[in-house]
Amino acid sequence: MRKSKKLRVGLFGFGRTGAMVTQEMINAPDSELVWVVRKSNRHAGEYASRLQGYEFDEGMIHWVEDIDQAFFVRYPVDVIIDFSASETVNLYKHAADLGIRFLSAISNYSRDDLAELKKMARKTAILYSPNISIGVNLLLLTSLVVRSVIPQADVAIMEEHFSQKPDISGTALRIAKKLKVKPEECVKSIRVGGIVGKHEVLFGLPNQTLRLTHESINRGAFGRGALAGATWLMECERGFYTMEQLLAVRFRDALSELR
Repeated sequence: MRKSKKLRVGLFGFGRTGAMVTQEMINAPDSELVWVVRKSNRHAGEYASRLQGYEFDEGMIHWVEDIDQAFFVRYPVDVIIDFSASETVNLYKHAADLGIRFLSAISNYSRDDLAELKKMARKTAILYSPNISIGVNLLLLTSLVVRSVIPQADVAIMEEHFSQKPDISGTALRIAKKLKVKPEECVKSIRVGGIVGKHEVLFGLPNQTLRLTHESINRGAFGRGALAGATWLMECERGFYTMEQLLAVRFRDALSELR
């Protein structure tokens, strides 16, 4: 039985991560995957749901070369979620004029493309998080709290990813920046096997060590985080937001209950 339609979602990106994200969106009872845009024209005109093994039509696949201004009028959505590449930001400028919200989980934005994304935030609500999983953002938020409580502690950041990942983790660099430590001194990288992603922040004190760890078991975690962010974004006025802001509100609410 098909689920009722609620939050209408359009997705950019159908690679390894995008395919897992579509599955989470299709399974979610409170959202509908209206369309998927991918870089190649493979499976264009087919439905992501069918490719995922479901027996109903959801998430028609479109080739990126076919995206024009009229596309967002023909296939309206409430929010666009982007797991593709930096340059796609130029494809949905016209969607911002229609008031469509955006959630971007791209980690390697060029300076110009990130500036363009922020410019569009003058017209609509945009959430940007290079790692959209709820857990890793809680790791960052908790690390900031610990850092403020014990500023004298030594800090080390370890990140582990699959063998083929060439660059240092953008999330690890972001954590280092937020904690105001030098990445070249504090960030350690491990590349081995098929690890999806693991981040650990160590705080060293005399006679004790505190370790905060987050590990993504599979890429479905990004889909869950994206849907949580998209749902929250629907309540926001136009502007530029981060996943940290979403979680900080809940974090403060939880702390207030301890009083």
